[in-house]
Amino acid sequence: MLSFDTLKDQVASGLVDTVLVCLVDMQGRLMGKRFHAGHFIAGAWEETHCCNYLLATDLAMATPDGYASTSWERGYGDYVMKPDLDTLRPVPWLEGTVMVLCDVLDHHTHAEVSHSPRAILKKQVNRLKAMGYEAMCATELEFFLFEKSFDEIRRSGFRDLAPISGYNEDYSILQTTREEHVMRPIRNHLWNAGLPIENTKGEAETGQEELNIKYAAAMDTAEYHTIAKHAVKEIAHSQGHAVTFLPKWSHDKVGSSSHVHQSLWQDGKPAFFDKGDALGMSPLMKSYMAGLLKYAPDYTCFMAPYINSYKRFMKGTFAPTRIIWSVDNRTAGYRLCGGGTKAIRVECRIPGSDMNPYLAMAGMLAAGIAGIEEGLELQPPARGDVYQGGSGMIPGSLRDARDALQRSEMLRAAMGEDVVDHYVRAAEVEIEDFNRVVTDYEIARGFERA
Repeated sequence: MLSFDTLKDQVASGLVDTVLVCLVDMQGRLMGKRFHAGHFIAGAWEETHCCNYLLATDLAMATPDGYASTSWERGYGDYVMKPDLDTLRPVPWLEGTVMVLCDVLDHHTHAEVSHSPRAILKKQVNRLKAMGYEAMCATELEFFLFEKSFDEIRRSGFRDLAPISGYNEDYSILQTTREEHVMRPIRNHLWNAGLPIENTKGEAETGQEELNIKYAAAMDTAEYHTIAKHAVKEIAHSQGHAVTFLPKWSHDKVGSSSHVHQSLWQDGKPAFFDKGDALGMSPLMKSYMAGLLKYAPDYTCFMAPYINSYKRFMKGTFAPTRIIWSVDNRTAGYRLCGGGTKAIRVECRIPGSDMNPYLAMAGMLAAGIAGIEEGLELQPPARGDVYQGGSGMIPGSLRDARDALQRSEMLRAAMGEDVVDHYVRAAEVEIEDFNRVVTDYEIARGFERA
């Protein structure tokens, strides 16, 4: 991290000349402006402005109708981007550059915009704080690395995609050595940016990578995840390669996930641990996990926000298909990790690599809080191959997940009616856009035979 005084010194000495002033958008991307560092420290550190469509758009930066927060009728006004100076950090992969994240404020009232991802997660973190707990989380980032660059792949119409390796490289040292020209700078640059990087490894497919970051407070974890995802794209691009965080880029390849590990702490100690329990689970943990399970359909939209997200949930691919928990079993949607130790935690395996970590973790925390408040009892763990069975299925499509989000009284109470309605509309936009498109699959299947 970087203090504001240190930044002033670095600007004065000519070490830094650019400040990236960023907000996190609905899709979990960094959006913002590049400031001359001299202007930033002279006054822009207090605030800057952006168009409010940045929190009412889609992946393609369209301006769909139906949002209550802004529209053509309302004129697409401004939001205030308020730099959070506690998030100042160097960006070592870009020369002379630092970054700061912003809270998003209403231009007129200066109140925080309720549907901004940072505000949504912050609200759930503060609810837990009022209960005497701190949420500790970690995310795993999986992605595919390709032979060609983003520009080459785009010009080819995104066809004939060739991963950087030709075989499953799960834990392979030989194959990942061939990828060190990309993965080594990712690890080192992110470490030097202040992210507690643990490791990278080959994942269970051709060209698939995984980046692991040490657990931290929920807000910090979301920040690490967002910055790391952005950095992976920029660093791979600098080496002439494309990456994708699309959960399922090919029907004959396994998908990419982003598992979320979580536990609650109290007074600096893990509140999920009870040495007297057979599995080491405290009553608090059991109620929290019961909430995760009961309300999983409600927050699935936040874990799987796009049409493609649901293509990943296939049997025999290490992606879950059922809302069920088990002990150290990778076929379940929720896995107990570190049983019997102070490192005990729950791993949610449902989110894909396309999730916005702020939204996904906020949904999980809200569900866990509900489990605690309702005193829910946790059912016994599933055993064996939990792909076998048809109960407790994860919503099978974005439409199903949208409907569950829309009906969620729990999330409406926890996040606010306006927030839920906003992200219901975001899901509808994705559905409507997909429904307008004729896919290659439809043409190939029916062109002659229909």
